[in-house]
Amino acid sequence: MVVAKHAWEARLPVLRALPDEMTAMPVQTDQTAVVHVVDDDASMRDALQGLFSSMGLDARTYATARDFLAAMLPDRPGCVVIDVRLPDSNGLDFQAHLTSIGIRLPVVMITGYGDIAMSVRAMKHGAVDFLPKPFSDQQMLDAVTAAVARDRQRRAIDACLFRTQERFATLSSREQEVMLLVTAGRMNKQVAGDLGISEITVKIHRGAVMRKMGARSLAELVRMADVINTKWSWLLTPGAAARRP
Repeated sequence: MVVAKHAWEARLPVLRALPDEMTAMPVQTDQTAVVHVVDDDASMRDALQGLFSSMGLDARTYATARDFLAAMLPDRPGCVVIDVRLPDSNGLDFQAHLTSIGIRLPVVMITGYGDIAMSVRAMKHGAVDFLPKPFSDQQMLDAVTAAVARDRQRRAIDACLFRTQERFATLSSREQEVMLLVTAGRMNKQVAGDLGISEITVKIHRGAVMRKMGARSLAELVRMADVINTKWSWLLTPGAAARRP
């Protein structure tokens, strides 16, 4: 089954090619993961809480989707185990709602009434796994382990993106323009023409950009530009600098 990539997963090849100091995880990697279980079956909640706790995971349970949404979620890696049939929401709709409100915890879907159509829908919307009841402890642990690993990776990627954008924000507006034009393949002479400045000035700005971004080569700078917010893409249109908003 092919599952659509999340935006951060699509950027993995670029991020892996960044300098080591950029990709070193600035987030803690030893944080205890939190597994949220949303299921109206009290016996299932208790069983899963005991299972996860025995593996050193912080397990938190909720009887309804509303209970989960009302909770204060810790800023730690984790995932959500959701039953398809909840008293106040369809689990698949709840999964979609979490995405729409910016809760990006990976989802493991469970159900006693599942079918292929349900599993396809859940996986297409990013679920890590879809487990029909009854499932074994090992099946659940494998699914949750994969989900937590995905969330740890996503958090590390987010931190890397933040660091790259943070460095970009230290550049002057002119340096930002030079960086984006140079990394788009413009020669110094072309950049000078686009921006209406001298070629020597371009070289000075280019050196400052390399230093502030911590890039050891143009190739590294290009990879950094690839993860910068596309709101500056208008610069890459010929003559755009003269029409700067």
